[in-house]
Amino acid sequence: MADTWTVHAVKYAERNSRTRADSFIFDDHPAAPHGMDYFVWLLDDGRRRIVVDTGYDTAEAARRDRPILRDPVQALGALGVEAETVDTVIITHLHYDHAGGLDRYPNATFHLQAAEMAFATGPCMCHDTLQMPFTVDHVCQMVRHVYSGRVVFHDGAGEVAPGVRVHCVGGHSRGLQVVEVMTDHGPLCLASDATHYYENFLSGKPFPIVVDTAEMLAGFDTLVRLGRGADRVIPGHDPLVRDLFPRHERVDFAWRLDMGPKRPVTG
Repeated sequence: MADTWTVHAVKYAERNSRTRADSFIFDDHPAAPHGMDYFVWLLDDGRRRIVVDTGYDTAEAARRDRPILRDPVQALGALGVEAETVDTVIITHLHYDHAGGLDRYPNATFHLQAAEMAFATGPCMCHDTLQMPFTVDHVCQMVRHVYSGRVVFHDGAGEVAPGVRVHCVGGHSRGLQVVEVMTDHGPLCLASDATHYYENFLSGKPFPIVVDTAEMLAGFDTLVRLGRGADRVIPGHDPLVRDLFPRHERVDFAWRLDMGPKRPVTG
């Protein structure tokens, strides 16, 4: 099949000192433990690689007291992808855990929603609550890339490469975009933080960090439509991904997504 991609989730951090209250606005067991994994994603069509999100590095880990297991750039290197060879990076949104280390991809063009750039540099950032998930150095790096001609802005839906499209769904952040990827096994939706967990979209339970709750809820339906079903939606932070999908043949912190889950997904 032409213009199809293999897709891997690459885990670089985890945070297990969380509760369900940190993951769901409405929950019957808010004090119960609820872990979180942190991923970047790699698309490969046999000729080129596209990186989706860049994670955060050791400096950011120290600043926020959220240690990482491995540097995202080094994690991708273990899969044979050197940062300087990457020519395309999709940034789903500019929160610290998705847009750190943008200066470590010196030859990449970055794909971002125009609404996200405006949000991260506009008057909303005068509010500490809205500012909290962003890191100013990351945002400034993206601004510098804009000035050097290395950012492609999208306004809603847009093509990044044959078989790879982005769609703005908002909700969690004003310009959050998800990635629709065509594979040999059908379309796949990399949801990023449009749904942190399977349970968010399967049960209609919004994540507490939200700019527009109505957009987040509408986005849940968009994810299923783009993936042609719940089994083809990949949440941004769910440890269940590691159980549902086959591990990379050589790297024990990467999982192959494009072939589909080993069993039907549940929340």
